[in-house]
Amino acid sequence: MTKKVLLVGESWVSSATHYKGFDQFGSVTFHLGAEPLVKALAGSEFDLTYMPAHEAVEKFPYEMAGLDAYDVIILSDIGANSLLLPPEVWLHSRTVPNRLKLIKAWVEKGGALLMVGGYFSFQGIDGKARWRRTAVEDVLPVTCLPYDDRVEIPEGTTAKILMADHPVMAGLSGEWPVLLGVNEVEVREHADVEVIATLPDDQGGHPLLVLGRYGKGNTAVWTSDIGPHWLSPAFCEWDGYGKLWKNILAWLTR
Repeated sequence: MTKKVLLVGESWVSSATHYKGFDQFGSVTFHLGAEPLVKALAGSEFDLTYMPAHEAVEKFPYEMAGLDAYDVIILSDIGANSLLLPPEVWLHSRTVPNRLKLIKAWVEKGGALLMVGGYFSFQGIDGKARWRRTAVEDVLPVTCLPYDDRVEIPEGTTAKILMADHPVMAGLSGEWPVLLGVNEVEVREHADVEVIATLPDDQGGHPLLVLGRYGKGNTAVWTSDIGPHWLSPAFCEWDGYGKLWKNILAWLTR
């Protein structure tokens, strides 16, 4: 049975100014960050819709029927402001439905939500992702810190698996490839919360993969990236990469 997955975020635009002696010129480039996931899910039971961050500002659903079209929503490297401040609010001062509260209600009645780490996930770089104390944070199995939560690990590290027999770990034996960073979060103390993997103790033991429930829905967080830069090229090319995401999505939609 095909499962519908909506990936929201994982895109950005970069503007650069180039100086050549007396002269200068500008350039603008557009980037997508989730190509490894798109490739891994191609042809699988998970039908992925990729909604880049700039499109989500206006196109992310405002009504429950729009969310009900999907089995799983993935929020990855997109800040809360992108869903709180569409042009109707930001430019025209008109009211619209609060889409963070809509996500919470959708999960409560049975939807599945996954937040993936990045510079605009959880609280994010300089605290600008702003998911702390939102309706979306309410449903996650972790809470966000009130400040910049990045844990940069330029020397690299690997995952410490705490629950090797859990279904999301199926087919993932052995040492995992290198990670280069995570968002620091705090695990909720709740019976339904399962900490599957963390960083090693000498890297702070920060949560890496945590599963939970909210109402009738399933939730999960992966605090590292969906691709580079926090995932090394070796991680993205690893046979276990696709297995990991498919296992997580299978658990969320079980």
